[in-house]
Amino acid sequence: MAQHIREQLNEKDGFQVWWRLMRPHTLTASFVPVFVGTMLAIIYENNFHITLFLAMLIASLLIQAATNMFNEYYDFKRGLDNEQSVGIGGTIVRDGIAPNTVKNLAFLFFGIAILLGLYICFATSWWIAVLGAVSMGVGYFYTGGPFPIAYTPFGELFSGFFMRTIIMGIGFFIQTGHITGNVILVSIPVAIFIGTIMLSNNIRDRVNDAENGRKTIAILLGHKGAVIFLATMLTAAFAFTIIFVIIGILPYWSLLTLLALPKAIGVVKGFIGKSEPIEMMPAMAATGKTNTIYGLLLALSLFIESFFI
Repeated sequence: MAQHIREQLNEKDGFQVWWRLMRPHTLTASFVPVFVGTMLAIIYENNFHITLFLAMLIASLLIQAATNMFNEYYDFKRGLDNEQSVGIGGTIVRDGIAPNTVKNLAFLFFGIAILLGLYICFATSWWIAVLGAVSMGVGYFYTGGPFPIAYTPFGELFSGFFMRTIIMGIGFFIQTGHITGNVILVSIPVAIFIGTIMLSNNIRDRVNDAENGRKTIAILLGHKGAVIFLATMLTAAFAFTIIFVIIGILPYWSLLTLLALPKAIGVVKGFIGKSEPIEMMPAMAATGKTNTIYGLLLALSLFIESFFI
């Protein structure tokens, strides 16, 4: 059965086992806020420190990857994942990687992120340590601890705000030494897009999650209601972007982000009428791609605008 699932998912051995463990489609949730926060620092303050940017970018990617590994480990320990589960990296249940290896690798990634965070703190402010600790705590307790966040209706909120708005704010702060209201506002559509990655994941896994005691938004709303909610959130993200352009918080170049709209529409269509998790895998992957396209276009629009300041 495990081999059949691997063939359906086109899973390969070797390096790809470890690459799947990091769940690359979710890594956009880390580098997009860092990119956008840094570009806002350039456009608003004309400040850019490449070493701080790289340290923040790598630390954020490591925290996201570690969060995914903790997810894999604790879902396995709680019996949520098995060899037939399709919405996971599968390194434990299908590839035979020892659970403790996955957990220890996650802690190693956290350790490296802490070292990078210490460098950022020395160069900027020790308040970054507090915010970084909050983000790492959310990353661990998302599926770890006695009351996992992922088992509640608040997973999208925590993943969008605490792990993304905060990261975007830190990305701006370490370049400028302060934070502005406009940065927080711009983080809203970014956070929404990242929250939709978690939401689409929960839509795909809704039946299995319900059987294992989770109470996600997708479970509470049902498949049709969750897809409508997903469409609403995607629409809201684009609407916020347009509004921010109109009132001058974002440059007109940021309308380039509307090029991500067809991909977002495809995400919603990909969930309509689907019932099997493997049928919804393309839509799940497309959600991450939508976030990537939107985030990179937003960062590009700010980069272009910086030449006209």
